[in-house]
This record gives sequence, structure tokens and C-alpha cells, in this order.
Amino acid sequence: MQDRRTGISDVDAGTEVFEKHRRRLFGLSYRMLGSVGDAEDAVQDTYLRWHKTDRSVIQTPEAWLVTACTRICIDRLRAAKLERENYPGTWLPEPLVELEVSPLPNAEDAHEMADDLSMAMLMVMERLTPAERAAYLLREAFDYDYPQIALALKKSEAACRQLVSRAQKHLKDARPRFEADEAAARTLAKKFAAATKAGDAALFAGLLAEDAMLWSDGGGKAAAAINVIHGADKITRFFVGIAGKVPRDVRRVFAVINGQPGWILFDGETPYLALVLDIVGESLRNVFIVRNPDKLARLRAYAPQAK
Repeated sequence: MQDRRTGISDVDAGTEVFEKHRRRLFGLSYRMLGSVGDAEDAVQDTYLRWHKTDRSVIQTPEAWLVTACTRICIDRLRAAKLERENYPGTWLPEPLVELEVSPLPNAEDAHEMADDLSMAMLMVMERLTPAERAAYLLREAFDYDYPQIALALKKSEAACRQLVSRAQKHLKDARPRFEADEAAARTLAKKFAAATKAGDAALFAGLLAEDAMLWSDGGGKAAAAINVIHGADKITRFFVGIAGKVPRDVRRVFAVINGQPGWILFDGETPYLALVLDIVGESLRNVFIVRNPDKLARLRAYAPQAK
């Protein structure tokens, strides 16, 4: 049908309203699911539900959309639980390159996309139940009040307060105590890249925290460390050991990945790996390497142009 006053069809009007909130829904979905592809699918499912609904009775479209998207993500996360439990080696989130979500339409959305996207935070969130994860994100990232969260999760307000409280306890230690200065972080990232490229143990001195950890995800489809590597010395030996195994003509592109400095390595136009650095103060606390080709496919768009 069409509005006689505006000439705009109900479908077009519904699409316009949905598109206004698409980025917010994607931000929620990605942090719930840790996968760009799954997040896009969840947003698309929300879109389909939106257009099948009688929107004339919906008073607050944003609340309806966030609620529908949250429930879709919870269902998807529960379905993915067994798959991730049987995942070969370490599971890491799919890298989210900053350019994929920019430019953001307003400061509020920019704030939402900046928080809670780090690999370290997403990894800790994997320990939460789907309901805890959803309650925490709605409360902390989207500033929902407890009546809104209760409606979205179909739970009592008291139950939602408990979910958020439990999530906060789990995530407390994941937040860095000292934020890294952006310029200093980029300098440290470049020094680390030079050390890994050279495979020289001496160049790693002072870059890694003594209790640093390295996480590597090959998904059973690419070579990767099966277990998390603990300690600066072992991480240094790991990079020295693999330096000669990296293709000679690999090209490195600096990128902001999940809000943190990192590098995408390309073998020709094919993404070889994505490396993300979790910097706290003046040292590296965590190093994340994604080699699973399924999680790198979208990074092909950032391949450096041949000169």
C-alpha cells in the first residue's frame, strides 16, 4: 500500500526505518556472535521479520528491532555452542577491520562500535551464557534499562540484573587497566612487525609483557599453534621459528582490527593471516593470529595494489 500524502509505499517506509538502525543491529550481532558473516545474517533475518510484522502497532521501532535481533542472536549462539566446542584448536572471532563499519553516522554509534570489540574482550565473552552476553551488551553497550532488557530477553528484571552482574564479574579482568596511547601503540605495532619479519629474538626484547599470551586460529585449515602460548620467551621463540615459513613475497598492510592495531599479511591478493595486538601501557599483553581462510575471506578487499 501507499501513503496518499507522501507517495511512499509501506515497504519503502519500513526499509527506511530499518536502514536507520542497521549499523546498531550489526554492532550488537557481531559482538554476540563474533562473526561478520553470522552478524550480517542475523541482521538480514531481523529485516525479514520486520517486513512480515504489522508495523502499525509498533510504538518504538528501535526497541522492536533490537529485541528481535537479540533473540535471533541468542538462538544462533546456542546453535553454535557445540560447533565451537569441537573446533580444531583455538577459536578466535572473525577479524573486523575498522573500514568495514566506517564512517559511522553519528557519535553515539561511534561510541557503540568502539567499545567491547577487542579480541580479548570477545574471547572472555565466550565464557558467558548467551543470555548473560545479551544482557551485558544491552546494558553496557546500548545503555538499556532493566525493564527494556527484561522485555528483550523475556525474563524478570531481577533475573536480568543477575545476568548483568555475573557477566560484569567475568569481564572485569579483561578490561585493560592502562589504555595505550594511540601513537605509542602504532609505534609498538611497527616494532613488533619488524621483529616478526626479521625473526630476530633480540628485536623482541621489551615488546612483550612477561605474562603475554599468543592465540592462533587455523580452524584445521591452516597451520597454527593448537594451544595458547604463554610467556614472552615462548612467544618470541614461536615467531623466530616461523619466520622462515612465511612466504617471501608476503605483503603487510597495517590495519585497525577490532579497534586495535594489527597487520594483514597477503600472499599475492590472498589474505595469509591477520595479526591483532592487545597493547596495555607500553607492552603487548595478547597477540592474536587468525589464519583460518574462512575468516579471512572478507579481508581480500584490503589487498595492496601491485605496483
